[in-house]
Amino acid sequence: MKQRLFIIFGLIVLGMVILSASPAKATTSSNGPYYAMPSWDQQLPASTRFIVLSNWASPGAVLDRETGLVWELSPSTSTFVWEDAHTQCNQLTTGGRLVWRIPTIQEFASLVDPTQTSPALPSGNPFNNVQSTQPYWSATTSGSDSTLAWGVRLSTGGVSTFGKGFTAFVWCVRGGQGVNPQ
Repeated sequence: MKQRLFIIFGLIVLGMVILSASPAKATTSSNGPYYAMPSWDQQLPASTRFIVLSNWASPGAVLDRETGLVWELSPSTSTFVWEDAHTQCNQLTTGGRLVWRIPTIQEFASLVDPTQTSPALPSGNPFNNVQSTQPYWSATTSGSDSTLAWGVRLSTGGVSTFGKGFTAFVWCVRGGQGVNPQ
């Protein structure tokens, strides 16, 4: 009987040890973990929010630790109609990696800091060549008119819809959910 209680007690202790073990941690740097589960309510200063991924070949990429998205370090300075913007991102090989896409309007808006202007991005961000003269495309089509898509004006951070034949900038992203445009 004592042996049986000892075995049961041992199994209970072992189970408690296993359940209390912490999960594996992400790779860290001087700025902290490269990536943890995104939390849309956290707000990190730009100095720790954005990590330039130095092992990605030119032109480089930036991890946004608030959302888990990877953005181009230097978005294209060319403008495109909406369909060609998709092609631009689909063919992008920044860092020797494919699977780039146009961000959804919500993903793009998560990058915006409405207290800043021209560009409306967090102060101290690492991005290069960000344009404020014309909007940037999102992958999100208007719910009321399929000939329109949402875009972000980085002069102010405002969002609005534009005809898909309009020419705008594109800033490609990796990760996240994305959309399947029609």
